[in-house]
Amino acid sequence: MTEPSNYPIGTPGKKWGDAERQQWLDAQSVKRRYQDQVLNALSQLPKGFQCVQYGALSYNPARYPLFTIQPKSWDSNKLTALVTGGVHGYETSGVQGALRFIHTKASAYADRFNLVIAPCISPWAYETINRWNPFAVDPNRSFVTDSPAEESAALMAYIESLDCTFDLHIDLHETTDTDNSEFRPALAARDNVTHKIWDIPDGFYLVGDSENPQHDLQGHIIQAVSKVTHIAPADADGRIIGEPITQTGVINYPVKALGLCTGLTSAAFGTTTEVYPDSPKVDDENCILAQVAAITSALDYVAAKLAD
Repeated sequence: MTEPSNYPIGTPGKKWGDAERQQWLDAQSVKRRYQDQVLNALSQLPKGFQCVQYGALSYNPARYPLFTIQPKSWDSNKLTALVTGGVHGYETSGVQGALRFIHTKASAYADRFNLVIAPCISPWAYETINRWNPFAVDPNRSFVTDSPAEESAALMAYIESLDCTFDLHIDLHETTDTDNSEFRPALAARDNVTHKIWDIPDGFYLVGDSENPQHDLQGHIIQAVSKVTHIAPADADGRIIGEPITQTGVINYPVKALGLCTGLTSAAFGTTTEVYPDSPKVDDENCILAQVAAITSALDYVAAKLAD
């Protein structure tokens, strides 16, 4: 189903220019605090972990420093895994799931993995509950050379500086009702394209890489998460958000071609999670636990698959 955008910013038939982007920015407001909900949670970490600052957003560096959590001592004999959250700041359980994993589960994997966890890649978007950064750029389409989003560019540069091979990358996301009510109409208006409307899937699902789909990994995660929350069914056409399922609760995208976060490491194993926080069947805590279950099940799978 498609319809033209009736978004209140912009002129039908024209892409946004600087004036429209500024009008959009002026309409945003802070709804929660990065300091309170993220940085304060990093003040005390499990034994053996440290905060490493890898950058700060230039439009407010004091307010928006960027951190990873990683081992104090790196062991090249261990597997290496990257966990990312908050690429889209409005996807709350991705950020809070990464933080919960740090405080409740990370220590259990420290003997097998060098864990690098970036819990909130887009802190301005987290505060304003947005998909885009302040310049109306989507960080999760910006993991590309000469990235137009400094949130993405900062993480890309830092990961490259580590000069290591990642065995696993899991990127934590949500699909929300506002995807259709706000974010896709805004995208249609910004780019002067037709607004595609899809049914928001009720439940958890995964997005794998069509160039490296890792069918067994995806299935292992779905099985584990199904014990915590419900898995999104396919629609009548066997699709989720317009894409054909490859197994229960799994679709695939060409992640590198689209500039998605999961394409940044070229890890042997990778996936993007998608939680549906607007379902009547869940609450905030259930969504966070689903993200944690996805992380731990992925780590368990990779540890078993790559065991010496």
